[in-house]
Amino acid sequence: MKVLLIGSGGREHALAWKLAQSPLLTEFYAAPGNPGIAEHATLVAVNTEDQDAVVAFCREKAIDFVVVGPEAPLVAGLSDTLRAAGFKVFGPSAAAAQLEGSKGFTKDICARYDIPTGAYQRFNNAPKAKAYIREQGAPIVVKADGLAAGKGVTVAMTVDEALAAVDDCFEGAFGAAGAEVVVEAYLDGEEASFFCLSDGKHALALATAQDKRVGEGDTGVNTGGMGAYSPAPVMTSEMVERTMKEIIEPTMRGMAESGYPFQGVFFAGLMITAKGPELIEYNVRFGDPECQVLMMRLKSDLLPLLLACADGTLDQVSAEWSDDPALTVVMASKGYPGAYDKNTPIGSLPARGPRSSTPVRR
Repeated sequence: MKVLLIGSGGREHALAWKLAQSPLLTEFYAAPGNPGIAEHATLVAVNTEDQDAVVAFCREKAIDFVVVGPEAPLVAGLSDTLRAAGFKVFGPSAAAAQLEGSKGFTKDICARYDIPTGAYQRFNNAPKAKAYIREQGAPIVVKADGLAAGKGVTVAMTVDEALAAVDDCFEGAFGAAGAEVVVEAYLDGEEASFFCLSDGKHALALATAQDKRVGEGDTGVNTGGMGAYSPAPVMTSEMVERTMKEIIEPTMRGMAESGYPFQGVFFAGLMITAKGPELIEYNVRFGDPECQVLMMRLKSDLLPLLLACADGTLDQVSAEWSDDPALTVVMASKGYPGAYDKNTPIGSLPARGPRSSTPVRR
């Protein structure tokens, strides 16, 4: 089978590492990839924002299956373009990718299908958002509606902090992502990440993970992920079962009923509260860095699982996991996730140990 992987980050490196182990694989390409991915796949200089160029490459190489790693091309409709051209794709349609592309859309789905989440309001201007914040008080959460690379969320412990977050959104700190904001109730509990494959009708629970904030002791601002470990101790078998019944399955049914059947991976950011699991937000791709720890623990062949999502046969496959925990640590330039110097060199890396075979993300 000829496979093309879209993406260039640590998540895609982990996917490449795992996919390359599949006996089904005959040719493996990555666009644009990175030097680590080059150890497993042939890198191709295709501009993934040029959807016609991606289709042309797939036709040239007679690609059988495309795995889309990041969220941006999914929200931009790359899956739709490829499917229209006759290619199998792992990744949701642009309509279904709204679950990540618009936090307001996700909140509306939750409200419509009784999925537990924090109370919320949507705003397209600062004065109304600020009036609502003053009325509700703090702590409170302010989110840029669109894609902000994991940095558009402020958990404000004071009203002033929340008001400043509103200004950041509407004054362009997150670009077009901040044209609308979602203000929602603060949920008190322990965060966890839950992953589940979907073919639109069937769901297959994967594994759990937890990531961390930028500072030691899980302090500081939210980031795209400074590290992760799996499994998440807070996600007991009972909590996993409740998450499937109360959050994942209603979402899958609701998306299908709304005309947006979801084929891909649900990445549910959860808060485990005194009432049980509540949804913070959805992502529509594997997490980074959570993907790295998941791939280390997955004993099954990844390729048939992803193919089953595209073929609608997810009820015919299963996933086997190692009981051993996995841990990933991310190195980032000083100042991240705020302003930081780009393209700073890494002076040296420790020698790779016998079990440390997935990548470091730069």
